[in-house]
Amino acid sequence: MNDPRCSSLYRKPRGRTRIIHCVYVVGFMDLFGVSMIIPLLSHHVKALGASPTVAGIVGSTYGILQLFSSTIVGSWSDVVGRQYSLLTCLLLSALGYGLLGMSTSIALFVLARIPVGLFKHSLSICRALLSDLVSESERPLVMGHFNAASSVGFILGPVVGGYLTEHDGGFYTSSFTCAAIFIINAGLVWMLPWSETLVHFNDTNGSNNTSKPCHDDHCRKSVHNGSHANSYSSLPSSDTEPSSRALRKHQDGLRWREVSLLQAAWRQLSSVGSKIHMVASSDMWDLFLVRLLMAIAIMLYYSNFSLAMEERFSLKPKATGYLISYSSMLGALAGFLVGPVTKLYKNNMPALLLHSTVLTCSLIFLYAAAPSVWQVLLTSTFFAISTTIGRTCITDLELQRGGVQASGTLIGAGQSVTAVGRVLAPLLSGLAQEFSPCGPPSLGVLLALAAVGLLLARIPKWDRREMTKTAKVTD
Repeated sequence: MNDPRCSSLYRKPRGRTRIIHCVYVVGFMDLFGVSMIIPLLSHHVKALGASPTVAGIVGSTYGILQLFSSTIVGSWSDVVGRQYSLLTCLLLSALGYGLLGMSTSIALFVLARIPVGLFKHSLSICRALLSDLVSESERPLVMGHFNAASSVGFILGPVVGGYLTEHDGGFYTSSFTCAAIFIINAGLVWMLPWSETLVHFNDTNGSNNTSKPCHDDHCRKSVHNGSHANSYSSLPSSDTEPSSRALRKHQDGLRWREVSLLQAAWRQLSSVGSKIHMVASSDMWDLFLVRLLMAIAIMLYYSNFSLAMEERFSLKPKATGYLISYSSMLGALAGFLVGPVTKLYKNNMPALLLHSTVLTCSLIFLYAAAPSVWQVLLTSTFFAISTTIGRTCITDLELQRGGVQASGTLIGAGQSVTAVGRVLAPLLSGLAQEFSPCGPPSLGVLLALAAVGLLLARIPKWDRREMTKTAKVTD
């Protein structure tokens, strides 16, 4: 174990650390650019002459496309590699936002939303890339930091977008600025040190055996461009042997071209279909159902927040905006709490998910029954923290149970489930508001309670399954 070649396997490579930090920057710039545009879309489509009904249909186009494309693009990133798929998504999203900046008619506006709806999955691929680069124990911490960086971008973007809108042609300027941001992101991704990325077996999918001597020639796992093509090669007899290093670099380049660029389209489609079928036929319905229930419950909490504050407490829209900004900032900061909280729970993600779900359910109930604005302020404080931790937990559990070999497919499937929630939540919110301003959060309480009950019923089965797997590995 004192062999320097072996100890280097357990040190985080500098190239991998640089990629992780650059992915944080990509996540920040991504949501910074998008959040410049989102608040302006409805105003722009109405300015083009669309009726409220047409504006609603046009607005739903993006969500519907995301619903069907999330899983497919995520699975495609597993097949062709993270670099190639991430570059494609960033460049096509830039094309969509560029077309949006030229949209002078409703038809061109809809055309501009199509590439964005189909390929705006850069954040999902970034999360899959991060899961490739880190061990299972590091994953919650890294995901939390990524979510925090992205949330900060979402907070700052509307400020810049609002400033640009005050000038003539502000919407078009914001759209072209967003397109430029995505092109810069693509350039950053292109320049990342992909060839230096080495990921060891430590804590990854439980596939490593700590008692196995490090001198085993098969203790390496290379991840090239984020694709899960395992390459097992013997360590060179000398760390300074240039020919061996050159050979490995040459093989890396060949593998990248084979997996990404020269792979036939029919083979890619076949691989994508098999991965989606694998996830669809897996016993993960409970996790996806919990994600759906909680996504709708959280959206119901926010659905009529401004209107409810005005009707219940006569709160001015400006004060409500400050309250929403305060909650958003706490949500961003909560990303840095995910790592310490996970360590406190000793990486027991099912227990952490259960407790965060119970806390979220309780906070929605307190908000629905709040007698004063101060109680709403208190619930908003802890609600931002509980939902941030819950989202990270459920993503981590999906990767644990499904395996990082299909991380893109799993994360994409999770995004598709969330998209279903985005379609259902406005409908349920409208029906609940017919009864009371507190109707939407009250319905959210019932859905969150259903999620808690499902977790209480399923977690013991997850624990028994995990114990069985551990026993088999030990044997």
